Amino acid sequence: MKTTSATEAQRHRGNTMQDKTLRGVLALALVAALLPAPAGAQSSSVTVIQNGTILTVTKGTIEKGSILIRDGKIAEVGKNIKTPAGATVIDASGMYVTPGLIDCHSHIAIEGSVNEGSVAVSSMVAVADVLDPTDIDIYRELAGGTTTSNVLHGSANPIGGLNAVIKHRWGKGAKELLFEGAPPGIKFALGENPKRSNFRPPAGFPQRYPNTRMGVMDVIRQAFIEAREYKKSWDAYNKRVAAGEKSAIPPRRNLKLEPLVEVLEGKRYVHSHGYRADELRQLLLLAEGFGFKVRTFQHVLEGYKIAKEMAMHGVGGSTFSDWWAYKNEAYDAIPYNAAIMTKYGVVVSINSDSAEEARHLNQEAAKTMKYGGLTATEALKLVTINPAIQLGIDKRVGSIEAGKDADLVIWDKHPLSVYAVAQKSLIDGAVYFDRKKDIEQRAEIAKEKKALLEKEKKPAEPAKKESGPGRPPGAAGKAPEKKPAEAKKPPMNAAGGAR
Repeated sequence: MKTTSATEAQRHRGNTMQDKTLRGVLALALVAALLPAPAGAQSSSVTVIQNGTILTVTKGTIEKGSILIRDGKIAEVGKNIKTPAGATVIDASGMYVTPGLIDCHSHIAIEGSVNEGSVAVSSMVAVADVLDPTDIDIYRELAGGTTTSNVLHGSANPIGGLNAVIKHRWGKGAKELLFEGAPPGIKFALGENPKRSNFRPPAGFPQRYPNTRMGVMDVIRQAFIEAREYKKSWDAYNKRVAAGEKSAIPPRRNLKLEPLVEVLEGKRYVHSHGYRADELRQLLLLAEGFGFKVRTFQHVLEGYKIAKEMAMHGVGGSTFSDWWAYKNEAYDAIPYNAAIMTKYGVVVSINSDSAEEARHLNQEAAKTMKYGGLTATEALKLVTINPAIQLGIDKRVGSIEAGKDADLVIWDKHPLSVYAVAQKSLIDGAVYFDRKKDIEQRAEIAKEKKALLEKEKKPAEPAKKESGPGRPPGAAGKAPEKKPAEAKKPPMNAAGGAR
């Protein structure tokens, strides 16, 4: 991760009240102007994409193929599909169709800071509580073909907050962004960020523990010792209740430990930030000691050094294409990292960690064909089915197969080409981005923006004087009547008495 502050999450929000107000107005204008129709409100619940080159990712390539979409799901994929009467038809002649791209590491759509950095363990906080559906990055990433993101807490804590997997349903509310049924997860972090090497508290305030890498491991270990004991207390209580003991008193609930118990029970995924091979290996050994699996390593720039161990554990690698030397931990990064982990059997994805980079994940994935010799299909998997597997949503998205959600992108050129531009992005069968309509609306939006700015600059009209025309007849030149002064009363307190 480039930084662990809220900079990335707030970059597009503006630093003044004027920017924020204008951003909100423009966001609402974009919702109205750019969405063809809200999901589920189309003229037809049946759509057919025809004559495109369909890159299914898992079932090969279909030339001049069609996709039948019914009620937001892919009903049929292949050639010579019959178009039902009344269906909406999208002609993809000369174009390519892929699954919607999936970003396994994102910080978009978070209102406020991405870190609850005041404590070392913040597993009681949740990204879902602060989702911002008006964040324009949602729409911008749609324009680049990204339809699903894993929105993570920051990396200021050894154990951070709960993540939120979202679909980019631009124009919907915060709750409707959430990917229904996605397995829950939690953010961990190793190394420089959680030991706060780049953060110093104000004078007079103590430095938060941990301050070292060994302290980071201690915090994680101690948290799971407490979670294990907490689980034992609830297991004992549930056993007594099951035996019919009506006087059993439940343990006091601990919202910090409950997510960690879910990790121990295999019900919540651990997505851990980390760079160096030694500390990544340490976390694997700690997890195996407590009997749970780490689901993904995020960044994992030294994953190529421990690819064999990662494959044995079953942890995925969510990494960058070719980032290097932007911090001390990144000096051993190599652009062959993703390909080497792939060849060892690790499920690998290319992520963004950046609202800007998520607009061209297809190009980031394509770099692995040069650096590591992956095939076009293997490269495309890095931003489709592989991150879907890492997030536990591969039965719903990540490939073009019958029964899956109709999250699709239509490109004017092969998606791994640097010249490819997304023309349409669909989620649940509804078109949420249409490049043609976007271009058509730009002049109108620019005009509206100009009008809003001019209105904001215009000074307020002065208040009208009471003298002159408009005053009641006979009132001209008449001095206002003086009322007798009222005795001042003492100020009252909240209980009604004098202060």
